[in-house]
Amino acid sequence: MLKNLLSLLRTPNLRKKVFIIFLLLVVFRIMATIPLPNVDQNQLQLFLTSNQIFGLFNVFTGGAFKNISIALLGIGPFITASIIMQLLTMVFPSLKELLNEGTEKERSKFMQYSRLLTVPLAALQGYGFLNLLSRQGVIVIASPLDLLRDLVIVVTASVFLMWLGELITEQKLGNGISLIIFAGIVIDFPREILQTIITVDPTRVPNMIAFFALALLTIVGVVFISRGERRIPVSYAKQVRGTKIYGGASTYLPLKINQAGVIPIIFALSILMFPQMISQFLIGSQNQWLLKIALFFQGFNQDSLVYLLFYFGLVFLFTFFYTTVTFNPETIAENLQKRGGFIPGYRPGQTTSKHLVNTSNKVTLFGAIFLGIIAILPIIMQQVTGITTFAIGGTSLLIMVTVAIETMDTIEAQLIMREYEIS
Repeated sequence: MLKNLLSLLRTPNLRKKVFIIFLLLVVFRIMATIPLPNVDQNQLQLFLTSNQIFGLFNVFTGGAFKNISIALLGIGPFITASIIMQLLTMVFPSLKELLNEGTEKERSKFMQYSRLLTVPLAALQGYGFLNLLSRQGVIVIASPLDLLRDLVIVVTASVFLMWLGELITEQKLGNGISLIIFAGIVIDFPREILQTIITVDPTRVPNMIAFFALALLTIVGVVFISRGERRIPVSYAKQVRGTKIYGGASTYLPLKINQAGVIPIIFALSILMFPQMISQFLIGSQNQWLLKIALFFQGFNQDSLVYLLFYFGLVFLFTFFYTTVTFNPETIAENLQKRGGFIPGYRPGQTTSKHLVNTSNKVTLFGAIFLGIIAILPIIMQQVTGITTFAIGGTSLLIMVTVAIETMDTIEAQLIMREYEIS
């Protein structure tokens, strides 16, 4: 890894890209520290302490929510828009074809739909959060004009961050949205570790050691499933052209255990935030039915068994879902057939496609179960050890390690491509 980083910094073109990404992330961090007008810091600390779910939401905003900054929503609306568009591909086959089988221009059109959907979602989320924070006394909104001003600020900032994420992605050294989330976690992570060490009760030192040991185990597990792959052998028939013989080589088709990367975790947590967000909106209602709904959703937190089961189930389902959307065995089988390739023991075409589907499902099943277990283990450990300083430590760790691995893989691919170009 160190060798790749040194090679990256020695290459002028790639070094320039790293510098651009760094500047864009600095812009994001500056936005995350500029607060909205009329924020009561004392009420803010009280609000965040009593509402664990918003500590989780703070992860997706890259630390911007805890400051009630202009980037209050972060890239949350764009993530939600992406989830909705991905789900719609299961309902409308034309959208799935546009995403998987369309030209570059058609895939850009699909992304444009996600961008356009981000704006109304940002407006809805912004309006809801501003009203909630106003009722809690965190921010002072004296008139509708104040509300409109703050709403325009947070929506504009959210769209701007979406654009920053795409600019980072265009540098081809990692996913921009993931890197923005990663940057927010990395900034706060050392502080959380130090706070845990300082505030821990001396009688709970063994628990703290066990907690950090599990964190290390989580890192190992994430690396394992991210690197693990099933290699399907592929052979190519010999072709005679004139006096030369082409083909006849053997290679393999790698199927990753977790092809979806960090996306299932982000999707699952985005959905899990909704019940407690709804409870916060309804808790002050005078209607008894709405109050009962609010109290019901309020019990849906990390301390409940239902939460753990839902978390595991959603990570499991989204791993399969995203793999199904992004992995197209029919196209792979067709391309192999066109190039004279085949999987030994399977006929080219439909038979090869079915074999790829079955193999992918088996591999993804193991990856989905493993990822789901790793996702809930830190939460269980928090309850067993009593160490709650890491309110979202397990989630942060999962996202941070997975994004780091994906980014390093992308950097390695760029370096290999450059070596081919030079040779």
